Amino acid sequence: MRMITLLIAGAVSSAVAVTAVFAQSDSNDGGTLTRKRYLPEYTASGDLILPKNFHEWVYVGSPLTPNALNDGQAGFPEFHNVYIEPGSYQIYKKTGEFPEGTIFFKELQMTLPADNPDGSRTEPSGRGYFPGKWNGADVTVKDTKRYADTGGWGYYNFNHHEPKAATAKLKPQSECAFCHQASAKKDDVWTQFYPLLDN
Repeated sequence: MRMITLLIAGAVSSAVAVTAVFAQSDSNDGGTLTRKRYLPEYTASGDLILPKNFHEWVYVGSPLTPNALNDGQAGFPEFHNVYIEPGSYQIYKKTGEFPEGTIFFKELQMTLPADNPDGSRTEPSGRGYFPGKWNGADVTVKDTKRYADTGGWGYYNFNHHEPKAATAKLKPQSECAFCHQASAKKDDVWTQFYPLLDN
């Protein structure tokens, strides 16, 4: 019985230690505890683990560049449903800067099949583009030391289909970072497309 008790105590201690690594508390000016942050998790080999509970994060927008408006070959044909980790968003709204450990989760979602030549379809609400099936996810993490070679942000793809992969490898500079560095408005983030972030 004593051995079982020690094993349980050890497991609880380990769980608390792991949680402490990935949860960081922020304080306001009065020192009061505020929202805990969910920070990125990695495998032993350095791959990013798919962030948890992202649908509960702060939703910032859904850009869309469908195939039908791009000669049938859009680079990013899905809705890009973008979320930011809430604790990071709270800091950003206070400081105007994305803190270390910021995570953006971009869930990809195809449009429903077209009824019209421009790729749109007609629904009771009118003619337009409507969300269809999930199509994987992209995740971006800020860590200026870990991702010094890609401008301080790491870029990951968790499949372009469902289900999303459990882990993902870092994308090279040529696949994602260069475009963000060349055209994104603020700190390699496309804040120009997200009024919630464009301050």
